[in-house]
Amino acid sequence: MKSSGTRTRSTLELAGFLLVLVAALGAQAEPPSSKLPGRNPDSKEPWGAFLGKVAHEVIGMEYRVQRSSNRVFLNTISLSKIVEEGKLGDPERLSSLVRLLRPDITDTDALVLFEVKPDNEEGRMEGREQAGRYLAALNKAVEPDKKLAGGTGFEGSLFLEFENGGALWQLSWRTPEPGVTLYRWSYRRKKPHASWKERAAQKEEELPREEIEQRGELAEQAIRGAYEGGERPKGFQGQVYLPVDCR
Repeated sequence: MKSSGTRTRSTLELAGFLLVLVAALGAQAEPPSSKLPGRNPDSKEPWGAFLGKVAHEVIGMEYRVQRSSNRVFLNTISLSKIVEEGKLGDPERLSSLVRLLRPDITDTDALVLFEVKPDNEEGRMEGREQAGRYLAALNKAVEPDKKLAGGTGFEGSLFLEFENGGALWQLSWRTPEPGVTLYRWSYRRKKPHASWKERAAQKEEELPREEIEQRGELAEQAIRGAYEGGERPKGFQGQVYLPVDCR
């Protein structure tokens, strides 16, 4: 019995050591915390993912503004609800594998769909694959006269000015092929006493990491406030120039 107890303790100690080792290795494999203002300090979400979510939200809101009379579903709504609430057909025709999928933008009046991805070749290929998958699933469930297709002609740009003559952020998007909308964030350097349009004409640069860490959450709040007509977020002294201002 004593020998058995010793083996049991040894086994438990070994198991505990292995669990600690696996946890340590897993922690090293996770992406670094983005440390954006106001976010959970324990968050492991990289800053690129955070700005990607902001881009999805903004582009969806802008589509709704441009098509205000249409029924538009964004990426919080499943295929099943889109078919049902958009009065397209019978959601029961959707397989259990696809009914919970959520396209980025679905316009059930214009009968078009968009997937929003970063503006690079990988994003374009992923957007093409996902848009095709969503369209194939939807078109098996909708009525013959309500078939959907990939949307086209959707593009735009907005700017954030954090202070007069200061750094300028830009979010732009384009739809180079049906159903695939690609976005990119960019940056313009400070130029005192210059208008935002003069600075927008400067050379486009990659958005610096320190800018994202310092102003990432503020940018999201400022853009949301501009679209929703709310108050400016605390600490934001600049302006948001929406696509209608950039034309």
